[in-house]
Amino acid sequence: MRNDVVTECSRHNVDGMADDLLADRRPVGDRPSVVIVGGGFGGLEAAKRLASADVDITLIDRHNHHLFQPLLYQVATAGLNPADIAHPIRSILRDQDNVEVVLEEVIDIDPVERSVTLRNGRRMAFDYLVLAAGARHAYFGNDEWEQFAPGLKSIEDAIEIRGRVLGAFELAEQATRPEVRHAAMTFVVVGAGASGVELAGAVAEIARHTLARDFHHIDTTETTVLLVEGGERVLPEFDETLSERAREELEGLGVTVMTDTMVVDIDAHGVDVRAADSTSRIDTFTVLWAAGVAASRLGAILADQLDIEVDRSGRIPVDASLAVSNVDDIFAIGDMAAVTSDDKPVPGVAPAAIQGAQHVAKVIRADLARQARPAFRYFDKGSLATIGRSAAVAEFGPVKFSGFLAWVLWWAVHILLLIGFRSRAIVMFSWGWSWLTFRRGARLITSRWRPGAGLDPPPGPRGASRHSSS
Repeated sequence: MRNDVVTECSRHNVDGMADDLLADRRPVGDRPSVVIVGGGFGGLEAAKRLASADVDITLIDRHNHHLFQPLLYQVATAGLNPADIAHPIRSILRDQDNVEVVLEEVIDIDPVERSVTLRNGRRMAFDYLVLAAGARHAYFGNDEWEQFAPGLKSIEDAIEIRGRVLGAFELAEQATRPEVRHAAMTFVVVGAGASGVELAGAVAEIARHTLARDFHHIDTTETTVLLVEGGERVLPEFDETLSERAREELEGLGVTVMTDTMVVDIDAHGVDVRAADSTSRIDTFTVLWAAGVAASRLGAILADQLDIEVDRSGRIPVDASLAVSNVDDIFAIGDMAAVTSDDKPVPGVAPAAIQGAQHVAKVIRADLARQARPAFRYFDKGSLATIGRSAAVAEFGPVKFSGFLAWVLWWAVHILLLIGFRSRAIVMFSWGWSWLTFRRGARLITSRWRPGAGLDPPPGPRGASRHSSS
């Protein structure tokens, strides 16, 4: 009974009794407390937009840095170093006096008590909660595949993938059996969305240009790069003409595109795929996963508490103000929110997370001013995807183009969106140097993974006979 009274009183702030009851549950001062979970695009933008508001903000993230995820594949493919695309959260918010940054992980949410629980056991109360914890890899119920096919969502993932890609060539250099060398020099990227296309194109460029003169016993230009997609085309979120153009560019780089092909199993020695009614084996030590994502588990935790359902991607339903259904003081944005605008689903991309954060800040300000909450509308600023050296596709409403101009635009947009002059300068120099010389300066193997290490090589000649890229 007391919890119900506290919740109702504090939500509407009808009298001083609610303030007394909640005083020991607010992390800072007596002003309304806003807890933001996640320091990505959405979480940071929400904190910044509330800089001048009469609230106390606590931003919680399990990492101490903001990561510019659109360029994470560049770290994974040795084009950039991790510090080039990451910036300390405390440094970004250091001039904002109403923000407290907490390096921790949220493991539970109590919508009745209006508090979150951290992994260290600490509980933090809120008057408003903004869930911006992003997404994780999704293996469609086959989580055992993750150890063999890492996804790309964090710096740790990027370093792991970089080690696997470069390590595969090292294994091929030492291999004495042709089938082992073939498997080591075969790379499979699962999923042909933007991330998969970027990874496949970059791996092909590494093999055909960057490493072409670095080894004595193998010819890296003979590397096989396979892009496996369950749907009919690559980049399905783009117009069909751009999708076809992207496929042509990939094939020009030497990537074998396998559409209408489903992955049915992955193990340490390869991938089983099914196309039409036929199942075949691709022997490889390096599988990269770009096929699916699921919202942070916090969405499902909260949904269970509220007795509501998340969608297939684990996103929690929200109303027009981006408040979680049936709760007016908890918001979900970015990859965590199942939201529509103009009767269309809002995509899980950085611009959507940023716009969602801006809107939540407006809603909180409206509440503080006792004004009506505005409704969220998403403005689609267009889409860009890079394929490889001097090749990209761009779509801005009815305007669609590809090639070098699209690549320059992609390059410029990403440079401008990076945080800090240092990052912009370093990335500009690194890209310029790579473009002129075909070199990639971050070719370090620092992960523990060694392709084929501790494993018997695939028996017999099956690796050479079950799949051929030529």
